[in-house]
Amino acid sequence: MLLLRSTVFQILFYLLTLVLMIVFSPALLLPRKWGWWVVPTWSRALQLLMRVLAGIKVEIRGRENLPEGGLIAAMKHQSAWETVALIPLFSSPTFILKRELRWIPIFGWYTAKFRQIPINRGRRSEALKAMMQAAKEAIAEGRQILIFPEGTRRPAGAEPKYKFGIAHLYKDLGCPVVPIAHNAGLYWPRASWKVYPGTVIVEILPPIEPGLPADKFYETMVAEIEAASDRLIEEARQASRPSPVLEQVDGLRGARTA
Repeated sequence: MLLLRSTVFQILFYLLTLVLMIVFSPALLLPRKWGWWVVPTWSRALQLLMRVLAGIKVEIRGRENLPEGGLIAAMKHQSAWETVALIPLFSSPTFILKRELRWIPIFGWYTAKFRQIPINRGRRSEALKAMMQAAKEAIAEGRQILIFPEGTRRPAGAEPKYKFGIAHLYKDLGCPVVPIAHNAGLYWPRASWKVYPGTVIVEILPPIEPGLPADKFYETMVAEIEAASDRLIEEARQASRPSPVLEQVDGLRGARTA
């Protein structure tokens, strides 16, 4: 039953995304601020699909820790869930994403229209310079830069592998960084077709204000995100129907300490 439910969900997730992109395509002709409403609408529609078909609910803690204006949101990356579900938390977000996503038909048009920040990983020095300029413009406009400091999805409980690039952003942009932890990897694991019912808990942590040395900022951010993420994983064990992914978490932790 779980496999069938997951299959229906996965198919409808991408089908609904395609349909909404086509239906909302006239918004691409509007000014960016007028057409932005289509993106959080898409997010909420997919979250409704997650709740109804996959049984994934959401609890968000710490909304009061989101300051007004420009900021960097440093998010734990365990799942496809956070690439969709966290968007409505922000008034004018921009993701730092792989340049190749711009080449996807229709989807790429939206990333260009709403000025998401592409990065060419093959040409690192030029890419970093272009990314930094785009990030400075976004912060000057009071936008929120959404970034996954680990660069790619990591299984829940796996050894973290954060990139130092976010420390350069923090130093050069001079804006707050808001760490965000969650346990979505327990319910929609990376590289898994199965989606498990349960409540994803998101914890928005107090912002790290500008002014710290880059090394100190990096250590603080990693420690805070990892401590909160581990705490949310442990909290999920107390659910009436704990996710079976917790067994994999225990295996990964055992391998880390072996």
